Amino acid sequence: MSPLVLNAQPLSIPDIIAVARHGRKVTLGDAARSKLSASRAIVEAATRDGQPHYGINTGFGSLSRQRINDKDLRALQKNLVRSHAAGIGELLPVETVRALLLILAASLSRGHSGVRPLVVEQILSLLNANITPAIPSIGSVGASGDLAPLAHAALVLIGEGEALGRAGTIPGAEALATAGLKPIDLDAKEGLALINGTHLMAAQAALLCHDFETLFHNALLATAMSIDGCRATDAFLDPRVYTARNQPGPAHAAAAIKQHLHGSQIIPAHRENDPRVQDPYSLRCAPTVLGAAWDACGYVKLAVLHELAAVTDNPLIFLDQPTVVSAGNFHGMPLAIPLDTLAIAISHIAGIAERRIYFMLAATDPQNPTRAYLSPQPGLHSGLMIAQYTAAAACNEIIGLCTPASVSNIPTSAGTEDYNSFGPRSAAKARRALDLARDVIAIELFCAAEAIEFQRPLQSGADVERAHAAVRALVPRLTADRPLAPDIAKIAALIREPLA
Repeated sequence: MSPLVLNAQPLSIPDIIAVARHGRKVTLGDAARSKLSASRAIVEAATRDGQPHYGINTGFGSLSRQRINDKDLRALQKNLVRSHAAGIGELLPVETVRALLLILAASLSRGHSGVRPLVVEQILSLLNANITPAIPSIGSVGASGDLAPLAHAALVLIGEGEALGRAGTIPGAEALATAGLKPIDLDAKEGLALINGTHLMAAQAALLCHDFETLFHNALLATAMSIDGCRATDAFLDPRVYTARNQPGPAHAAAAIKQHLHGSQIIPAHRENDPRVQDPYSLRCAPTVLGAAWDACGYVKLAVLHELAAVTDNPLIFLDQPTVVSAGNFHGMPLAIPLDTLAIAISHIAGIAERRIYFMLAATDPQNPTRAYLSPQPGLHSGLMIAQYTAAAACNEIIGLCTPASVSNIPTSAGTEDYNSFGPRSAAKARRALDLARDVIAIELFCAAEAIEFQRPLQSGADVERAHAAVRALVPRLTADRPLAPDIAKIAALIREPLA
């Protein structure tokens, strides 16, 4: 891949994935360099005008009325980074930290933060040298920027803190030296610019949007496989139904499921003389439920794309009429609410899949040749019985994860920061929900692949058969009871990418 050049343009979600997961290099473009230099000149002028400017020559938060002497401005920035590195908990994944660094560098490069080009270049040097700051996952309230996580990242830029090594963490100074890099000294406002902003929750949100689309694609395939595994009808996929409903997501889901079933021999085999009038909601209403989740993700993705083009620092530097403006762009609510919504959307993908699993394993429909729990010999072999228990347990946890983080406010900074978003918690809950939902879809594919075996020699649609073959390449048919956990784990790993 050619390097990604930052020139103040919006980032895309594929940009985030390429850098965070695939190691794409990043460079600073000339246009961005010019903007950085121009905005930096305004900050330097502000340090000489004799006036107080928040974060440039004052304290921070509730200490903003404290004027700082010119001789202490560098110490002010270093102290800020050190004092705000107060995170706890397990460390963020490498891909999340890399996405965070990219979004931080892109935001700064838009020229509204007043940092020197050197600062952005140091961030990009970390990315390009595969240096990953060790960032605890808990500490941000998602309002005055993701302060604690970003402070842990900024420590490494100045040769402090810790970075991830091959066998744990190593000192930040050692990580820089190993890569042939030197620490930088922070000038006025630069420490604040590094730790202000929604860069953690934006990183989490971008990765989640990408992974949601993969989950959704595989959920549609699992639904199609379950339809044939249950010998259900495809009548409810008639596009006229969704024209009448006038909702885009359900129409999209129905069309995709119909395409996955195209060419199925199983559906016409029971079209005549079938006494069933309608299938359960988990089959018949799947396009409507899944489509609603898809539309919700569309709302989330739009918010994320807006954020990937944003500057979320404070104060902001404007070049048209050179000014320093204090505002609240660091507040995370524009992402927190969508991320809370995403967890709800994910819950319905998992929840309706679990209902299909239950229906397949119950095997109560005499029109379907499957056996109870898809067992090779019910009674002697329990088959896939407990797989449904696992799916139910996962869905129960997801239900708890759907309680919004953004609706519960806890003030900080002696009340100066009196309304916080807690967007990083919204993101963490959505990530956990998505991981659990992937396991539920893996269980559905496990069960549906087994149910398809009972339909042989009839074939399902081409897409379903390709997905079935991918599952079978990892997990053989159940001929006797065996531990199910390894099979579920293999399918869950398989569906981290789109099937078929």
